[in-house]
Amino acid sequence: MTSGCSGAVEMAIGVLCSEGQNILLPRPGFCLYNTVAGSRNIEARLYNLVAERNWEVDIEHMESLIDSKTAAILINNPSNPCGSNFTKAHLRAILAVCEKHKIPLISDEIYADMVFSGQVFTPTATLTSTVPILTLGGLAKQWLIPGWRIGWILVHDRNNAFAQVRQGLFALSTLINGPCAPIQAAIPKIFNEIPESYLPELNTQLESHARILESELRKAPGIEVIAPQGAMYVMVKLNLETFADIADDADFCHKLKWEENVEILPGECFAYPGTARLVITPPKDKLHAATERINAFCRRHQI
Repeated sequence: MTSGCSGAVEMAIGVLCSEGQNILLPRPGFCLYNTVAGSRNIEARLYNLVAERNWEVDIEHMESLIDSKTAAILINNPSNPCGSNFTKAHLRAILAVCEKHKIPLISDEIYADMVFSGQVFTPTATLTSTVPILTLGGLAKQWLIPGWRIGWILVHDRNNAFAQVRQGLFALSTLINGPCAPIQAAIPKIFNEIPESYLPELNTQLESHARILESELRKAPGIEVIAPQGAMYVMVKLNLETFADIADDADFCHKLKWEENVEILPGECFAYPGTARLVITPPKDKLHAATERINAFCRRHQI
């Protein structure tokens, strides 16, 4: 058990990687991964996700980053910030890289099962009997209770490759007194007594919000929408040459905030300049209002 899924990220990287080693992280990817690695003098090597392939991993690029000091590979599926969901075939391709180079995998699945129509979420660990995996999860996203700070690490280790890792995780778990024990006691009730209709209804609602952003933002000049497949986000490409006075993605987001009171995150936060991330969780009326303002902003600044 960990203090939120961010605590699970910290423990997983800390237990698998030592100072002077490197870890492979996604680009674009959740910025906390880089922060945790950097705080431990672990080199973060960023493998590319390909927007034109629904943010699949560039497997060839990923493999090119591996050397003798590579301690782990981390994936995030479904993805923050991309809103993507990997197929079984693609997950198997990633696992094949791990198998070939004998590298353990960290699979951040905090958005597990949060996928839209036509999509199926596959837990990575169900596809291998040989690659040791630390799967990260928590209550924050699927059950919409981030303030409870309950996360976890699932250890998938069928061949006892993680014998020392298990000891390390236990040692790291003693560094702080948490997460909150009374809230941990609620987990069996949450897992066993929430109606089966809850998650499908949540995903349907999230998808309807995502489609509002997707359809309305396609009307804005200079914005290319990449249709999300799950999680809570929409990533867009910014065609900066469309605008007369926008220098980069950070400038776009800064001016949008102060001119239209709409706040989104620039792609540079996720090591992917020229893009922006929008959150799909606000109420529909707020999403409509936000997209109208973004559209007006883009038209006002276009060449």
